[in-house]
Amino acid sequence: MTASPLTVAGLIGRASGTAGLPLELLSGQGGAKRTIPNPHIQKTGLALAGFHEYLHDGRIIVFGESEVRYLERLAPDVRVKVLDATFERDIPCVLITGGWAAPADLLLASDRHQVPLLRTPVATPLAISRISSLLDDALAVREVMHGVLMDILGLGVLLIGESGIGKSECALDLVVRGHRLVADDTVEVRRRGESVVLGTCPQLTRHHMEVRGLGIINIRELFGVASTRASKRVELVVQLERWDDHREYDRLGLDDNVHGLLGVKIPLVRMPVAPGRNLATLVEVAARNQLLRARGVHAARELVERLERRLHDPGREPGSDDPEPEGRS
Repeated sequence: MTASPLTVAGLIGRASGTAGLPLELLSGQGGAKRTIPNPHIQKTGLALAGFHEYLHDGRIIVFGESEVRYLERLAPDVRVKVLDATFERDIPCVLITGGWAAPADLLLASDRHQVPLLRTPVATPLAISRISSLLDDALAVREVMHGVLMDILGLGVLLIGESGIGKSECALDLVVRGHRLVADDTVEVRRRGESVVLGTCPQLTRHHMEVRGLGIINIRELFGVASTRASKRVELVVQLERWDDHREYDRLGLDDNVHGLLGVKIPLVRMPVAPGRNLATLVEVAARNQLLRARGVHAARELVERLERRLHDPGREPGSDDPEPEGRS
């Protein structure tokens, strides 16, 4: 489980490409290899007025129109002290938005402390939004794992289990039923924020699947463009296990099991595999059931509650006063 390191030079390359945020390096070229450890940015606010304790290390500082105008109004000696106090903090770089011209003292301070000074013509609100999104993606914690990721009825379902247990065959059956393949065999997962795990397929094997007896097949060419997608949020994990006659399996589904993935707890279903069991049907039903649970409909708990009411009131007619479960029309 690793987070990809990102340097200021790497940020310039990424932002000027697909992010739609052209960046110009004005000064401080010697600090281009500084790393950016924090995906959050900050505006200086009161820091320029002397409250430097509000500056957070590791964050990109954004200078908009108000910060540039404030610096221009300071006396030269005061401006130099303010900038030195700011650049002495452990900051990766400073970004001027809106295309504003940098004061000469700002350029000198950047070179003196070897902190890159960048400029973009993009307005401050849009620049902050784009660079925050870029940093979230670039600094996301990532992991490559063995499994199959499917989009089933809009729910991201990750199939895991030992090699040869039938994950790819199950996924192929699901594709035939109209569901979509994201990744087969190798799944790259990354965490966005604190609770979102996104899964994708490495570019080299995208749209392909290995099926024993058939070899490598291209799902997109066989079933069309609607049969695959590039990425999907992981919202359910289905663990395929070989059937063990000596093991007691959950028959009610009252407990909410979870699978830890990159520090995020994701609902887990353990699915025993045995001859005669239609895995694709079971996985599809598990996905439908998870969608219902997300809406507050829990079939097992509703049945247990109904049985408890019957036990406490044996004279009640079957189905007479049972309330309609919440979440159903």
